[in-house]
Amino acid sequence: MLSVKHLIDTTSLTADDITQILDTARSFSEVNKRAIKKVPALRGRTIVNLFLEPSTRTKSSFELAEKRLSADSLSMGGATSSVVKGESLADTIETIDAMNVDMFICRAKLAGTPQKITEHTDAIVINAGDGKHQHPTQAMLDLYTIRENFGHLDGLKVAIVGDLSHSRVCGSLVPALKTMGADVTLVGPPTFQVDDPDYYGVPQTADFDAVIPEMDVVYMLRVQLERMEGAAIPSRREYNRLWGLDMARVNRMKPEAIICHPGPMNRGMEINADVADCARSRILDQVNAGVLTRMAEMYLLLGGENNGVSA
Repeated sequence: MLSVKHLIDTTSLTADDITQILDTARSFSEVNKRAIKKVPALRGRTIVNLFLEPSTRTKSSFELAEKRLSADSLSMGGATSSVVKGESLADTIETIDAMNVDMFICRAKLAGTPQKITEHTDAIVINAGDGKHQHPTQAMLDLYTIRENFGHLDGLKVAIVGDLSHSRVCGSLVPALKTMGADVTLVGPPTFQVDDPDYYGVPQTADFDAVIPEMDVVYMLRVQLERMEGAAIPSRREYNRLWGLDMARVNRMKPEAIICHPGPMNRGMEINADVADCARSRILDQVNAGVLTRMAEMYLLLGGENNGVSA
């Protein structure tokens, strides 16, 4: 089992934790190829999907993972949540907790919400993305995709490119990659770079063209247009010219290098349409990995068929 009770961030995970998640996810890949994609691993367990922010990929991925593990699940959030009616988050959690649920999957606009939930329940909490803070389950599916491609993570050179300052994907992926021995470089326009260059302890640059030939993985971040206050970039066209991934840049990558993106994509902005669909792209592999790694995380945190909970 994992060394943590909750999955709130990747900074709390050891290399052994991450390896265990990735290895368990691989063992579940066979389940997803069956005609009947179901195992009884979490039968009798109750999981609540509390999505207080809109989501398509993450929410559907968790729901599929829960069904394939035979868990009982309840999805709530948005207009169906009592928080909308003015009830405090604490009251909502304590009310649901009184129904003896085993796990909360939480996505929220405010950073720190999943951690706050742990203060009001004995159930296990998984952070499915909180504000600009972290998105640890996205980081795990990214690591799974990269490891499946190269067979390892140690020593790989990864460029994370784009809207660094608004991205919770960046917030969780950088420490996870570093824990597993990868070399990370952050690339983005000055207005999108992280304020404290020492925060992640990795190099940061605005010169995309200078780093791209050396990278094994080019990870393009979605420009978080909805989180910006005012115009942080001159125009979509200018952003694409300087920091977008087009075929000219793809042709300068290492022959074996791959492209990742967390989705949804702003095609023609951070990534061109032909690049998103090219042979180097692992974007759909990432989507598939999301189901596998989320199955693994829930299985390990809930103790699987042993019905034990990690300390």
